[in-house]
Parts: sequence; C-alpha cells; structure tokens
Amino acid sequence: MDIIIQSLGFTASDNLKSFVEEELGKLIHKNDMIIRANVTLYKVSDSIPENNFCEIRLEVPGPDLFAKRSSDRFEQAVIDTVDALRTQLRKMKEKLTDHHKR
Repeated sequence: MDIIIQSLGFTASDNLKSFVEEELGKLIHKNDMIIRANVTLYKVSDSIPENNFCEIRLEVPGPDLFAKRSSDRFEQAVIDTVDALRTQLRKMKEKLTDHHKR
C-alpha cells in the first residue's frame, strides 16, 4: 500500500512524515482493502487558532473514503482524521457484511 504525503506551503519534517505513516499504519494493518492513502497537510490563516489541516483520501474498492480535520497541531489533526476514517471503514465493512448475509 502506498502512502503519499503532500505538504502545501511548508516543508514537512521527517518526524511529521514518520508520524503520519505510523498512524496510517495502525489503520492499514487491520484493513487489507486499502490500496493507497493520499495525505495533504496545510495551514490556513495564522489568525485562526486551529489552522493546521489534515486531509486523507483512502483509495479502496468502490468509492474512496475521505476525511478532513483541523487542530492547533498537525499531529492532533492527523490523529483526528485517522479516527474519522476508522469509523468510515468500520461502517463500510458492516455494510459489506450485512449485504453478504442476505
């Protein structure tokens, strides 16, 4: 599975990239359906307290899954985004399981 990390308007540190890969690794470890993860990190106006955004698009069979969260730190934005995707993956699996039981 590929993880593509883009940082817009700044250069992401190796530590931040490693953190993103580690958090996604926890998600991917349990889900073999994930083909690719596209991660975009960016900042908006400094006047907004939670100006660090993380967007993640997971390419899976069928419609892609997408989540976007913001926080005052990129690490927290990544954690929140991965949690949102975890919920979406669980719902997708439940639908597939329910469909196969009928």
